[in-house]
Amino acid sequence: MAMAAPKPVWYREPMVWMVILIPLTAVAMGVLILVLAIRSDDGLVVDDYYRQGKQINRVLARDRAAAARGLAGDVELDSARGELRVRLGADALPENIEFQLLHATRAGFDKQMVIPRGADGVYRAPLPELAPGRWNLQLSAQDWRLVGSLTAPAERRAAILPAIQ
Repeated sequence: MAMAAPKPVWYREPMVWMVILIPLTAVAMGVLILVLAIRSDDGLVVDDYYRQGKQINRVLARDRAAAARGLAGDVELDSARGELRVRLGADALPENIEFQLLHATRAGFDKQMVIPRGADGVYRAPLPELAPGRWNLQLSAQDWRLVGSLTAPAERRAAILPAIQ
């Protein structure tokens, strides 16, 4: 009389684990995607996109005005002093300028400040903390605008020029 082979227990069967792991992996990935979606700020689409589209001509006029005046300069991020410096090569500069640091991909990281001109003609402000990545710089006054870009933290200096030359 031959003895019957013992019946293997379910948890020692590889096919059972494969059947369990496939849905379990899908649930884990779904939870991970949900956590990433909740924690990340992806910015919002503006409601008045038509009005902003019409204002592009005003921005281009500001770029042309900067080019006509021959405005140019540079921005320096001095981490040793904790200072942001803007130097412009022009006469009759305004008392205050509006300076924007715009992150290339994350609008939630954007920074905007008004910087007063010092007695030596250099605009100085406290250095904001910048996330690593590419940053677009925009310097503007009432009727002109200059732009530039840098990669933080590798670059500490950037030229700012009119967008239209």
